[in-house]
Amino acid sequence: MPLIYEPSLVLLSLLIAIQGSYVGLRIALQIKGSHGSTRRLLLAGAACSLAVGIWGMHFIGMLAARLPVSVNYLVLPTLLSFLVCVLVVGVALEAVSLWPRTYFTLAAAPIVMGGGIVTMHYTGMWALHASAHMVHDFRLVGASIVISIAASAAALWLTFNERRRPSLFVCALLLGLAISGMHYTAMAGAAFYPLTNMIPPSSPAVSPDLLAIVVAFVAFALSGVFLLTFVPEQSSQTPGRAEALQPLEAVSFATEWVQAGQAGEAPRAEPPAVFAEPPSTQVPKMLPIEREGIKLSISPEHIFAVQADAHYTSVFDGLQSFFCPLAIGEVEEQLAGGPFLRVHRSHLINLDRVKCVRRAGDNTIAELTGLLPRTVPVSRAKFNELRTVLQNRTMTGD
Repeated sequence: MPLIYEPSLVLLSLLIAIQGSYVGLRIALQIKGSHGSTRRLLLAGAACSLAVGIWGMHFIGMLAARLPVSVNYLVLPTLLSFLVCVLVVGVALEAVSLWPRTYFTLAAAPIVMGGGIVTMHYTGMWALHASAHMVHDFRLVGASIVISIAASAAALWLTFNERRRPSLFVCALLLGLAISGMHYTAMAGAAFYPLTNMIPPSSPAVSPDLLAIVVAFVAFALSGVFLLTFVPEQSSQTPGRAEALQPLEAVSFATEWVQAGQAGEAPRAEPPAVFAEPPSTQVPKMLPIEREGIKLSISPEHIFAVQADAHYTSVFDGLQSFFCPLAIGEVEEQLAGGPFLRVHRSHLINLDRVKCVRRAGDNTIAELTGLLPRTVPVSRAKFNELRTVLQNRTMTGD
């Protein structure tokens, strides 16, 4: 006999999935441009936000079903299902954000996320085994797996495709439908039977409807906290434009050096060993960029950093990243004559936007100003050159 659902709770479960997906993907888009502890925090925040949406949707979806037996949820499988969800979502987001864009990555990330959603669902179903005997239709189990992986692939590929990315809401809608579609397809293939030796439980202290509302409230609240914590506030002005029109004093911070193992020491400046060569008289050119399929161009003074992305590049303007069809070497040539320096084989920075350069362990990073904090790795071969150039600019007042 098909299960009967409470329509309002079904709709609530879908909203939870979409809202959690939107916040999680919004945070995940910042992972690529971050480093160190900031990257780890963003990855954890995105994974937890998505996991809350996925797990909350499944739990409310279970409460929406009017099962033919009275059930109690085992605590261990219920908690384990959430932890599994956080883990697999984190791995999938790391893959699409940080791993090289190969066919393996594009295939592995959706399989991990889609398979993780399925694993989380059936781990949560395990929590009902003490109350009911379940029989599954493996055709619908297979269909739920296909739906989960296929829709996850569409959502991830569209979200992290910088060249032609649709609205983030569309990506979140796809992922929310993947989560919900997998759940309700799997539930359609499950039959519940009472255990013969089970003593019927007394009336539950909390009704399923009230419990669903409590879970939904907690899920919305946690997603709101993640959104306020990890997503930067956008200025009403055009990104990167307001700052570009004002003189920056950021270079005065460029002599802030923190040596590894000396946390807590006051920053100290070291005199430059040599002076940089005089700047070229060549005028930097506008860079072609794209955003959501729209072709644009950006002037050099609005560029904070450029990062190589396979045969293309990603241009950061202080708040968001844009796809650029040029390779990192071509970008370096077009920006010649401006305050730009190649500090890594994959990174180019605007020296006017450098807040400080510091060492963390064996690594060196440059922190940039902007509405969205950004750190860029500095290779060992470029460390002394960058330090010399910045100190020389400080002394000359550039």
